[in-house]
Amino acid sequence: MTRSTSIRRGDDGATSLPRRRVVAALAAAGALGIAPRLALAGSGAPGGNRFVLVILRGGMDGLGAAPAIGDADYAAARGPLANLGAAPLALDSTFALHPNLGELHTMVRNGDAAIVHAVGLAYRGRSHFDAQQVLESGANRPYELQNGWLGRALATSGQKGIAIATAVPLVLRSNAAVDTWAPSVLPDPSADLVARLERMYASDPSLATALSRARALHLDSPPPMGADGPAMASSANGGTMQRPGAFVALARRAAEFLAQPVGPQAAVLEIGGWDTHANQANPNGPLANNLRQLDAGLAALRSSLDAAGAWRRTVVVVASEFGREVAVNGTLGTDHGSGGVAFVLGGPVRGGVVADWPGLARDRRFEGRDLRATTDLRAVLKGVLGDHLQVASRVLERDVFPDSANVRPLALLRA
Repeated sequence: MTRSTSIRRGDDGATSLPRRRVVAALAAAGALGIAPRLALAGSGAPGGNRFVLVILRGGMDGLGAAPAIGDADYAAARGPLANLGAAPLALDSTFALHPNLGELHTMVRNGDAAIVHAVGLAYRGRSHFDAQQVLESGANRPYELQNGWLGRALATSGQKGIAIATAVPLVLRSNAAVDTWAPSVLPDPSADLVARLERMYASDPSLATALSRARALHLDSPPPMGADGPAMASSANGGTMQRPGAFVALARRAAEFLAQPVGPQAAVLEIGGWDTHANQANPNGPLANNLRQLDAGLAALRSSLDAAGAWRRTVVVVASEFGREVAVNGTLGTDHGSGGVAFVLGGPVRGGVVADWPGLARDRRFEGRDLRATTDLRAVLKGVLGDHLQVASRVLERDVFPDSANVRPLALLRA
């Protein structure tokens, strides 16, 4: 077993909201015609560190996104999938990135992005629903925990989050204050309507506050909309699929929220459509197009946060619920697997490749089929939450990731 890059492992590392406040915020947002965009606004510490989670729903092929071109068994193991349509973007003698991840490749080379390979969950099954539940709950087994690790982390420190989605995803559910925002096709209300609402709500502090927040977050800055309407639509595997180019707009919108001095401390975005059972090698197929969209969105997130002076205090983690089988299937795609890849990027990140690489020979694969996961994704998350959001190690072990004492945090950030 070889290690692409040496890593050091770290040694250590709320109250629920009244129902009236929830109803008031939703009522004000609905009256403004922006209910799909906002629910229960919150803010983080002024100028504090920021965290972004990007969930790739459907199971991204880690060997498609970050091929192990230097592994002696790579070409034979992948067959036609080893042809990426263009030259892979080399990272070191073993690993590369898909040619559609050019912006991410530049970030790795510039030292503010890390590729964590052969990463996976404690769960080793092949169900989207079970794997996504474990990914978002942070548990060892499906449905062992009923709320989310990020929500628990934010609640214990009193920080706030936002979901760039139509509903709060499981990963953010807890006692933390959480916003939701999504594009809307509804027209903005007239100035006269807003003025009338202000007068009507003036005697009710809860409604007046909700209206004020709705105005600040939505009326003064238009939502990212394409010519074809809403940016998001439901996907078959329970995630959110974006229209071409929409993830870029959503990433920029997330950056606007995070860059505010008292904006949310954490944001969650998602892209669906990674369940590539067929036609995976097509240079214009679903995997290639999704990688292109992901790359553009991450670049937009970086540039927007950098322009606002917030990139230097932001860390982004990109993860999927599982990887794919190593070998091609009968429809030139890949079936559900276990080990995959995660991306960690941001101003504080120490760039490079982190991999306790198991190899691709058949006898080195999990169940003879999958890339073997040698790094628990919770090790990545523990390292980031502890070092970046300053969540105490005892809180990580007790509240955020219970029953994970054997998972040591990865130190992925600059000292």
